Amino acid sequence: MTEAQLEPMRLSDPANCYPDQKRCRVHFECDMMQIFSLKLAIVPMSTSSVQLYGYIAARDYLDLSLNYIVNRSRDNPLTVRQGSLIEMTGPKRGITMTSAVLVEYDMRIMKGEQEEDDLQLIDGATDFCEVTTPSCPSTYRINGDCGAVDITLACVVNAVEATIDVIVSEVQSGFSLSLSSFVFVGGSRHGIELFCDDVGESCVLTRRYVMAVEMDSWMQLKLKVGQKGSKYDDLERYCRFKAHIHGYARRQIQLEHASIWLKVTWSAMP
Repeated sequence: MTEAQLEPMRLSDPANCYPDQKRCRVHFECDMMQIFSLKLAIVPMSTSSVQLYGYIAARDYLDLSLNYIVNRSRDNPLTVRQGSLIEMTGPKRGITMTSAVLVEYDMRIMKGEQEEDDLQLIDGATDFCEVTTPSCPSTYRINGDCGAVDITLACVVNAVEATIDVIVSEVQSGFSLSLSSFVFVGGSRHGIELFCDDVGESCVLTRRYVMAVEMDSWMQLKLKVGQKGSKYDDLERYCRFKAHIHGYARRQIQLEHASIWLKVTWSAMP
């Protein structure tokens, strides 16, 4: 890897805690919200797909500003079918659940040339209490004027924050890449799709992925790689990372047509 490619990984390295990371008495695990998926449940028209824009975001006690889960402008909408997942672009940091979390949303369906012609999918806010939110992933329906969105989430107890960085280098030819994360929540393993797209050249994936992981449990990352025109099945690779209060770990996956670096940085909420 080049110096330029390594720099984003260095920037995410955690600061040392006094007297050292292993005996830190400043940072602790806490209950956190993990959103596993968003799904377009209902749309008002019988069409194969719709274009969505707007935002879904969370506010917690740590920072009252919006922590975006989805944030799309009208100039850059998402094309989604009814019953399909809505691509999540966040959160940018962990969502704490030591008190209630407010999830706000304003999502619209493009209908015409002007914004005033568009349909309001969902608009409003829902609060999730740390006491009543289950520790196993549960689905809640957000109903709106012109459809509904299903949000699946859980309260992860005694959790730490995992920040995932991905670098793709030494690309020999284009390929499709999907990245999923699997964590133990409520005593069983659950997955979340983080990334799915085509890769044509060496790059640092500009989006960082933040997960809530129960302390001392294992998070598994699954990479699925497919090459256009290949007669073989997609290639799958797995990496495991154990949750800690501090520190980071790197893994390199060397493929025939690319090299993929994964870095997971662990941190606790202040």
